Amino acid sequence: MKIEVLYFAWVRERIGLPRETVETEAATVQALVDELKAREERYDLAFSDLKSLRVALDQELMDFDAPLDGVREVAFFPPMTGG
Repeated sequence: MKIEVLYFAWVRERIGLPRETVETEAATVQALVDELKAREERYDLAFSDLKSLRVALDQELMDFDAPLDGVREVAFFPPMTGG
């Protein structure tokens, strides 16, 4: 399946892309992350500490064990703080 993957803040800086279309067979967000980490060192670095990341599936906050079935967009970003 094809999924649009968006990267924000320092995740985007480490990967060097704001977004990309990914062809994946991953069943969960965690499996997608594992596929991305295996691509290149820059992805491995960006996803080295998942505790410092949040994920949204089709603009809804989810956990990394969430299924990807039917998902069109995955966004990775650091936690937000108000101000």
